Amino acid sequence: MPPPPPPFLFSILIILFLLPRPAAVSSSACSAVCGNLQIPFPFHLNTSSCEHPLRPISIPQPFHLYCLNSTTLFLNLTGQTFRILEFLSGAVLVDFPGPSPCRQYNEFNAFNPLSANPFFAIANDNVLALYDCNDSSLCKATCEKLIMPGCDGTARYSPACCYPLTDSSVWRNGGDFSVFSKLGCRGFSSWVVEKGSSAGKRGVKFEWGLPRNFSDGICDKNGFVVNATAVPDGVRCSCSDGFVGDGFARGFGCLKSCVKNGHEEYGSSCHGKGRSEKELIIFTGVLAPLFIIASLIGLFCILRRPIKQTTLNYAHSQFHSDALLQKACRTRLFTYHELQEATRGFGDNAKLVRSGNGAIYAGELRDGLRVAVHQLHCESEGNLMSVLSQIEILYVLAHKNVAHLLGCCIDPGCAPLVVYEDPANGTLEKHLHHPKGTEPTLDWYRRLKIAAETASVLAFLQCEVSPPIFHDHLESCHIYLDADFSAKVLGFGLLNAPTDDKSHPVEASSFHNNDVYDFGVVLLEMVTGLKNSDLPMVALQKIRIGKLEEVVDPVLYYHEQPPHSREQIEIVADLATRCLLFGRDGKLRMSDVSKELVHVMKENVDGGGGGGITRGPAIEETFSNSSLLQMISMSPDSILAP
Repeated sequence: MPPPPPPFLFSILIILFLLPRPAAVSSSACSAVCGNLQIPFPFHLNTSSCEHPLRPISIPQPFHLYCLNSTTLFLNLTGQTFRILEFLSGAVLVDFPGPSPCRQYNEFNAFNPLSANPFFAIANDNVLALYDCNDSSLCKATCEKLIMPGCDGTARYSPACCYPLTDSSVWRNGGDFSVFSKLGCRGFSSWVVEKGSSAGKRGVKFEWGLPRNFSDGICDKNGFVVNATAVPDGVRCSCSDGFVGDGFARGFGCLKSCVKNGHEEYGSSCHGKGRSEKELIIFTGVLAPLFIIASLIGLFCILRRPIKQTTLNYAHSQFHSDALLQKACRTRLFTYHELQEATRGFGDNAKLVRSGNGAIYAGELRDGLRVAVHQLHCESEGNLMSVLSQIEILYVLAHKNVAHLLGCCIDPGCAPLVVYEDPANGTLEKHLHHPKGTEPTLDWYRRLKIAAETASVLAFLQCEVSPPIFHDHLESCHIYLDADFSAKVLGFGLLNAPTDDKSHPVEASSFHNNDVYDFGVVLLEMVTGLKNSDLPMVALQKIRIGKLEEVVDPVLYYHEQPPHSREQIEIVADLATRCLLFGRDGKLRMSDVSKELVHVMKENVDGGGGGGITRGPAIEETFSNSSLLQMISMSPDSILAP
């Protein structure tokens, strides 16, 4: 099966799909111009066709307009002709009928045909100037603040009696002007004052509406049907929020409205893409899951690849030769594929430890041998040289408290791997933090023995090996136990301190000091049975105020221990405190720590083994594979001397 296309190809497809296309020039089949008026849908000229190529429609007769001499537009309603002055939103502004429309008095009966027309009605935002009315209550003071232009459009006209149709005391919505003639008024003039404005436009505003059965599918996709205000059962189209236009699919439609650079803009300039919102939603809904799946597959493949050390140029390194690799791993040279198979792809299920020195994975070779594979951090060619050198040292030493080193793997392009034999009894961390309901396996004697063995091997590697080997990130998970509960340390950083580099005189001591401090944390963990980031602070506070018993591991039954065991617990807790306080300052060396623990163990063997604690082997047997007993008799200065 071919591999899936890289995720970036989907990104390219998205970009290509969303690139703007040339905007199609749309023109309404019913659009025309007369003079300076552009005729909007559903109005059209009698001389033009209003049939849509996909769905022919029949516009009601009142919306058929007449253009006289290509300059003047007329609306005919039931035998009465009105000159159109302006097209408004959902309405038309018409002039007064008659041979001389610019006159002060207009007759009410000229607008009577609207009462019988189902498509047009007088809008309620007209303001009337009434003349010679018998009833003075018709005159409303609210008109005094309005600006009423005269026939010439410039002079301000102040009628003696003004009545806004928004006042419902006399005129009713959808009615005509005959009600005013019945009240004794002889004539009127009219202005339309739109909402939010105080200036009127001379003329009469007619609201229009299409029949409800005509509205099916006539609105734009971003529009919706609204009821007319004054026309009974009349409807129009309106645009949704964020869009502007007449709302009709065959008119101007609904264009996206936005503000760019302080100016209002419309349509494609708002989004720069020729795709409709519906297309984008469908496209995104289909492509997004595919993109996510492809990205996850790509990420999975990347994580499954060997860890590359890009700062190393293995191809040109002098160490990239079979002879030198065989020398570094003289017992066994593993291939990356072999260890990948043993650890099941270095998966999270096989990961035992993840620390500053790299991850450790559990594995099983084809011959059934269980191993621990340490994946080292190695960021330069100099680091690689140090790793190769110290792998050989650890193999030659074969210290009983260092996990048995089986071999290594240094394949080009992969992180160095060190392979240890996996001791049969798990880690110190596992035994200290055993699940509830299980029998504890570490009594105080075993803990003291493990602490002394660990300190002894660290002191040995730092003081008797040249160049010295530091762990640099010791934790309880790095201390494995064999069937006899003897310590087997692994997970060394394998980066020896550059003692010959005069430009970094403190670097060697920093490696050493880290080991002392880290060992102090492990000692506290062995005393308290706890492991968390706050352990050093909490334990130190209790120890300083003399309440050590409050933090001692409950499974040790501190108060039931014999006096010499309680004293040993206190000594080890005090030693852990000094490791934390003085370890990183260099005031306490690992050799000093080891010396004190061996002394405590010697007292336990020589004279304090009662009280139900199993007596351990002689101290000489415990440390038979190291020269620690000789180190104890030496002063710290002589130990560190070259």
